[in-house]
Amino acid sequence: MSAREEVVIEQDAACGVARNPIDEVIAGRLSCREFSGNPVSRSTVEQILRVARFAPSGANVQPWHVYVLAGAAKAEVSAALLHAYENEPNEHVSEYQYYASEFPQPYLGRRQEFGRLFYDSLGIAQSDTAARSRQTAKNFAFFGAPVGLIVTIDRRLAMGSWLDLGMFIQNVMLAAVGRGLQSCPQETFAKYHRILRPALSIPAEQMVACGISMGHPRHQARARLMPRADLEAFASFKGFEN
Repeated sequence: MSAREEVVIEQDAACGVARNPIDEVIAGRLSCREFSGNPVSRSTVEQILRVARFAPSGANVQPWHVYVLAGAAKAEVSAALLHAYENEPNEHVSEYQYYASEFPQPYLGRRQEFGRLFYDSLGIAQSDTAARSRQTAKNFAFFGAPVGLIVTIDRRLAMGSWLDLGMFIQNVMLAAVGRGLQSCPQETFAKYHRILRPALSIPAEQMVACGISMGHPRHQARARLMPRADLEAFASFKGFEN
């Protein structure tokens, strides 16, 4: 756990709140983009998915489906995606819009800060389009992770089911942390649904929502790269005595 997360948990302890292992798992999750080659067993992935399925779901619809890739199967899918990325840059579009067409503040500033911090951490100038493209290409190799997940949702469902899906995905990532692993959720896989659909036998009614890389991080993070807004920036309280 990074120093930043330790401070957050210690602040709670100073207020009389005991250290909580769940808090430590949540604060210890990060989007890992460099994994070691250490394998992750099928049984570990099964354990993660079994516990993740207890995510809240309106009317118990459970709208998620997961395609788990490893070994030669993952390598084959990665090769096809990388070929499409490098040779068909304008032929693949996601079936849903992840980002707003225009960002109002404070979201625009946060997105710009992300780009600056992320590429600076890699030693890549924002003007270096070739290096940025090479970094993007690493998505399709699941950043070297031994396990790749492709997550889908039934397109016949409504927006509320996407809330359920998000909570399920978060559960997957937290369950991974609880087993000494890290992960990275990747919306970019949704763009290549026309390749993933036949490769994974995804039925027409399922929409590719994202991918998740999962494995052992190559390096333990010393500090969280991306800052989070302070509580006062996103929470309002009324009716409390103190």
